[in-house]
Amino acid sequence: MENVVIIGTGPAGLTAAIYAARAELSPVVLIGDQPGGQVTITDALENYPGFPEGISGYELFQNLKNQAEKFGAKLVADTAVSVNFKETPFKIQAREQLLETKTVIIATGSDPRKLNVPGEKDYVGNGVSYCATCDGFFFRDKKVVVVGGGDSAVEEALFLTRFASSVTIIHRRDRLRANANLQSSAEKNEKIHFVWDSVVTEVSGSKETGVNGVLLKNVKTEAEQVFETDGVFVFVGHIPNTQIFKDQVELDESGIIKTTRRQQTNIPGVFAAGDVQDPIYRQAITSAGAGAISAMEAEKFIAKMEGTSYPGKLE
Repeated sequence: MENVVIIGTGPAGLTAAIYAARAELSPVVLIGDQPGGQVTITDALENYPGFPEGISGYELFQNLKNQAEKFGAKLVADTAVSVNFKETPFKIQAREQLLETKTVIIATGSDPRKLNVPGEKDYVGNGVSYCATCDGFFFRDKKVVVVGGGDSAVEEALFLTRFASSVTIIHRRDRLRANANLQSSAEKNEKIHFVWDSVVTEVSGSKETGVNGVLLKNVKTEAEQVFETDGVFVFVGHIPNTQIFKDQVELDESGIIKTTRRQQTNIPGVFAAGDVQDPIYRQAITSAGAGAISAMEAEKFIAKMEGTSYPGKLE
């Protein structure tokens, strides 16, 4: 019987592991198929507190992992394939073992929806990005394109104008789907331009210099054009990694896990942290904070369940 099983090893999962381990809960962490999650594909995080020179996403993952193991967290190279939260103890079936636990922290993250076009995968981290806040700084005085037309796409386009010399929004429709205020802000911004009724069908570039252009196709006329750009920012949605939790915890219409402000799901003792429950911020630092809250709340839950005193201050 485990005290805490944490599913996922991004900033949320590993911060939860650090806090749970320091509380002497001996947490078990299922690493999963993508150790470190989305943060590991970011070349440099310059907005994570404590690293004035920046830190690579992979290095941050390694630091968090080492810190969690230092305090006694057990990281297991295994992946959860099914769960049963309908009875206690909770059961987590991994590929190699069955775990029973008093509490669970879900930190499986989400994956940005890809364009799935030639060249996209080749230039991730070298001109193709899914996070303007993470990578915008590297495109100072350069031309970039933003693919998408919803709130996130327009918000990120506006953010990119702080750095880029030109931001072109490419949208498959003839109008944006973003809210009216965002649309107005984008239309008034002199750096933002639009290419309507178009989709990206290919990303081009070189290994030495990165992205240098995209191939666009007009969805109405089928006419194609090469559009020169130094960077491609894709914001066409995120896919939360919640497939195995669909019948176990409450999800919203997009598959995001619903939680309280204390990271509690609708199942007492099951918590969620990070991108898997946060469709708005999706930052390493906010995920880490949610992971810390989850671990403290799990400690409190176990103390109440066992009738022991809780040493923390949360009531």
